[in-house]
Amino acid sequence: MIALPIIWQRLMSPDGRTCDRCDATFQALQRAFSTLKETLSPLGIQPILETREIDERSFKANPSESNRIWIAGRPMEEWLGARVGSSRCCSVCGDSECRTVEMAGTTFEAIPEKLFLKAALIASAHLLDPTTETPSHEGEHQCCET
Repeated sequence: MIALPIIWQRLMSPDGRTCDRCDATFQALQRAFSTLKETLSPLGIQPILETREIDERSFKANPSESNRIWIAGRPMEEWLGARVGSSRCCSVCGDSECRTVEMAGTTFEAIPEKLFLKAALIASAHLLDPTTETPSHEGEHQCCET
């Protein structure tokens, strides 16, 4: 089996809490991961999910590291041609400007299942044929869906 490593990290408070957007991402990630296991198994690809916790000190130094996903060693947004942004968060994060993902004119505070699945499937296709180039979205106009 070919491994498809997936890493997701988010802020965790000392009492084990995280913010709503990270919690929503985690719920979507779990649903998508189940779908990926079923879908990719016949292709000989095994997704492997690792979750990491960021402590408050590390988060305050770089809030954009929370709610971050890597697939097959690359940031999720690289597979999608998306951009990283930020917006004010809540609760555990305080008033920090937390990570968002911008794609096709839409900003996502929590990563939806379909976005994660799309990135994972693109990465899986690359694993099956590593001679193909990684998608390059530089210069593409990403403002509107067609």
